[in-house]
Amino acid sequence: MDCIRSGAAFWQLSDARSRSITPENPTGACGMGARAKIGEGTASHAAQDLGEGWKVNPYITVPAGKTAVLADIAGSGVVRHIWMTPTGNWRYSIVRIYWDDCAVASVECPAGDFFAMGWNQYAPLSSAAVCVNPGSAFNCYWPMPFRKRCRITLENIAEQEIVLFYQVDYTLEPVGEEAAYFHAAFHRENPLKKGEVFPILDGVEGRGQYVGTYLAWGVHNNGWWGEGEVKFYMDDDDGYPTICGTGTEDYFCGSYNFENRFTHQYESYTTPYAGLCQVIRPDGLYGASMRFGMYRWHMPDPIRFEKRLRVTLQALGWREGGRYLLLQDDIACVAYWYQDRPSLVARPVPGRLDLEIN
Repeated sequence: MDCIRSGAAFWQLSDARSRSITPENPTGACGMGARAKIGEGTASHAAQDLGEGWKVNPYITVPAGKTAVLADIAGSGVVRHIWMTPTGNWRYSIVRIYWDDCAVASVECPAGDFFAMGWNQYAPLSSAAVCVNPGSAFNCYWPMPFRKRCRITLENIAEQEIVLFYQVDYTLEPVGEEAAYFHAAFHRENPLKKGEVFPILDGVEGRGQYVGTYLAWGVHNNGWWGEGEVKFYMDDDDGYPTICGTGTEDYFCGSYNFENRFTHQYESYTTPYAGLCQVIRPDGLYGASMRFGMYRWHMPDPIRFEKRLRVTLQALGWREGGRYLLLQDDIACVAYWYQDRPSLVARPVPGRLDLEIN
């Protein structure tokens, strides 16, 4: 990720200016934090005996069907860290990030999936790019450079309002020509049509590097589901890819069905760059299917492309006679990449009914 780092290391002196946006300082401006007056802030009742400066406005509410602007930053800089803890169904909170003067979002994902929690259930996750901590604390550490402007919004497509605590930490500083723009796009197929490959990402035009995949997989069959290969079609690749893996669990840096050989159970794991962070088992009643969440961050090994990129995943299990079985499972993903221009060419997030977890 050296090509997108801007500014000095944390132990070096720098002219970068640190800023942070929260509901207590919605502009991030110098000296503008904790200024909400009693009667104006969301926690006015709790702070009424203490007065101004005592945690008067620590959160916002986003009504059903409305969009909140979390950050609108002018100038050049780098988003360093995003923390949020939305209530409600995490699939129904849509995060969008716009770079510079681009009218379309370069990041457009349900909040849960963007932070590797696609099944609306908490699981601890400790990695270099994303951390999810008790009780529902979403953290993102992808560096996100911008040259003119950064705008971050959250749309609530649920039927109830949500409560949102959040913080956007960033630096204001010059951004060099080598810095690329961060992108993330969501896609879901439920069910995947029989015999089709799942498109993790397609339609990317330009120069850049692919840096991560989150995958939420709901199994509709008995047996193992992860024989399919992840393939990267780069630049002039047509019918055959340049990079072709050997299996789904192999791509996510696991092996042999993610199975603990002593307990004969799926075993979750989280590491800096890869993990099986969610193993959701049937509950004996209405939770009838196995569901999994897994991530792979290409931070030490980004997939670099010069002209275009397409990423696909096969959905394969086993049938009798040692033959592959084409699966029709519930598969959702987030693809993360950087490229030389702010744009989003992947599919937009679908409506609420197509996001529903069922």
